[in-house]
Amino acid sequence: MNSNGGPVVIVGGGVIGAMSAWYLSQAGHDVTILERDRFGAACSHGNCGYISPSHVLPLTQPGAIRGALSSIFKGPSRSPVYVKPRFSPALIKWLWRFSRRCNKRDMLQAAASLNELLQSSADLYAELIESQKIQCEWTRVGLLNVFQTAAAFEHFEESNTLVRENFGVGAVPWDSKTLEQKEPALKPGLAGAWYFDCDSHIRPDKLMSEMRARLETAGVRIVENCNVTGFVKEGQRARAAQTNRGEIAGNRFVVAAGALTPFLNNALGCNIPIQPGKGYSITMPRPEICPTYPLIFEEHRVAITPMQSAYRIGSTMEFAGYDRSVNPKRLEYLTVSAKLYLKQATAEPVIERWYGWRPMTWDSLPIIDRIPSINNGWVAAGHNMLGLSLGAVTGKLVSEMVGNETPHLDIRPLSVARMQ
Repeated sequence: MNSNGGPVVIVGGGVIGAMSAWYLSQAGHDVTILERDRFGAACSHGNCGYISPSHVLPLTQPGAIRGALSSIFKGPSRSPVYVKPRFSPALIKWLWRFSRRCNKRDMLQAAASLNELLQSSADLYAELIESQKIQCEWTRVGLLNVFQTAAAFEHFEESNTLVRENFGVGAVPWDSKTLEQKEPALKPGLAGAWYFDCDSHIRPDKLMSEMRARLETAGVRIVENCNVTGFVKEGQRARAAQTNRGEIAGNRFVVAAGALTPFLNNALGCNIPIQPGKGYSITMPRPEICPTYPLIFEEHRVAITPMQSAYRIGSTMEFAGYDRSVNPKRLEYLTVSAKLYLKQATAEPVIERWYGWRPMTWDSLPIIDRIPSINNGWVAAGHNMLGLSLGAVTGKLVSEMVGNETPHLDIRPLSVARMQ
């Protein structure tokens, strides 16, 4: 195999690391993935499986910070966003910078970058899944944003018009009667829904197992239970990753460690201000009355994914630091919310109760850039709630940067410098 300048070591075996390894290996690079836990674990395992070009608008929308702050007083069983009361200078600074982005100008600026990334990623996924015959339960039926109240249903039209006029992505409204006819799994009497035909969904754990098989066939080495703590440097270049299993040499290094990336800030010589936003999901068999479409209940921020072999309720956002506990009140919020909309919201037995730390940046954009203090190092992290959706395009961009090619998209808005 043509090594194209020597081995590439990727720190992180989630979807970002896997897709980076795929495109690098296809470009002829010798690739090793170092994963502190299991390949395909963490947020790449239990997410809702959406590949969503519709998710153009960032979280930094006007009024968003008020909702986040008010959630402190609602408690974990009553709010889609929960900020655990605690003293954390890093979180306070993050919330402050997030709040400064919650205006229309900055929202549209971030959305322009997200739109390019999402559109490219959807195309790349389609090409990858079809060409490699990846069996990941890929389903292209679109997505429904469902509303309980007429006021919320009508208010969504404003956002839909904004996205359609600026980015060419839009939804079609379904009134209550149409919704009842087209998605009989929903309870009658809901206000309506907005249908995005551009979205698709997969089963993420199957995607990762399929990608592992393809990567190993392509010669990629995957080392699990390998915790990277730093880098051995010679001047401005790294020559090896320091791990609990000794030094692992490489010629180029890519840090794709998701929400754990800030633990390498000292080694990277720069600030990666990611906050872990804990998301939850419950996976179970498909209920007898199972939805046809993936559903997002906007007023409760709960998502439903009807996979071919399972059924998942997920979402919520909990800022509680790197807390490893499973908060039963957050899981309760998912099921209680789903029962407001669905005729049969749950099924038995529960296959898995899961949480994962989403890597949240204060401007809702990922960081995909060269590491300033390491000439032969790059970082690809901070994908917020869009890690799966943006996996393919991130892998392609990483391969282009490492290979000294001109990236196919403008990566300047994704720079490390904006975070400093």
